[in-house]
Parts: sequence; C-alpha cells; structure tokens
Amino acid sequence: MSGTWCFDSKSGVVRLVEKPKGKVLVYIPSNKVITSYDILETILLSLGWERYYGGEPDLFQFHQRSSIHLISIPKDFTKFKSIHIYDIVVKNPNMFRVIDK
Repeated sequence: MSGTWCFDSKSGVVRLVEKPKGKVLVYIPSNKVITSYDILETILLSLGWERYYGGEPDLFQFHQRSSIHLISIPKDFTKFKSIHIYDIVVKNPNMFRVIDK
C-alpha cells in the first residue's frame, strides 16, 4: 500500500490516503478524458496539428506548420506517460488540462 497516513482530529482515527494512480489528459472544451489515440488525434487535427511521418517508427508525431513545435507520443497507448501529457498541454494552452486518475 502506498500513500500517506492522515490523522482525523474529529474522529481520532488514522487512515491511509492513497496516492492517485497517475494522470489523465482532459480536453477542456468538452471536459472529455482522452482515453485513446483516435480521440486525441481527432482533437489535435481540429486544432491545426498534422501527422508527421518522417520520425521514429515507434512514435506518433504531430506538427504545426505555423510553429516549430513537435508532439511525439509512443504508439503503444500503455506507454503514454505524464511527460507526454504535459508536452501536449504546454503546446496547446487553454485546450487541455491534467488531472489525477
């Protein structure tokens, strides 16, 4: 068990508060959690991102013609980690946010 032990002064009980099990990416306009690459790709394309096919074979990559930004995410969705989530958020301000699972 991982987490933090907290003392409730009202009840006098110590309880374990578990850590969240990771982060999820949320598309702000619809408040929808991104659960697949199909959903993410549809949203990124609508925001002006284009698929980039000249990169690593184990990555999906997206670029914008109007910037030097490149989003690289692993093709295996189970390897989609916080660093990839925050990369998307930073490059799309006010469109995505990160929350605990």
